[in-house]
Amino acid sequence: MASKVSPKGKEKAGKGSKASEERSAAKCDKEWSTWAMKKAKVITHYGFIPLIIIIGMNSEPKPQLYQLLSPV
Repeated sequence: MASKVSPKGKEKAGKGSKASEERSAAKCDKEWSTWAMKKAKVITHYGFIPLIIIIGMNSEPKPQLYQLLSPV
C-alpha cells in the first residue's frame, strides 16, 4: 500500500512563514519607531529655543530680539 502524505506538513510551513512575517513586521515597526524617536529627540533638542523665540517675536507687544535674549 502507498502511504498518504499528510497535509499537516504543508500547513506548518504556511504557519511558520506567516509567523516569521509577523516577527519581521514587528521588528520593522520597532526599528522604525526607534529611528523616529531618535530624530524627534534631535529636532526637539535643537528646535525648542528657536521656537520659543519665534513665539515671543509674534506676541503683543512686539519685543526686539535683544529684549527676548537678555536675562533681565
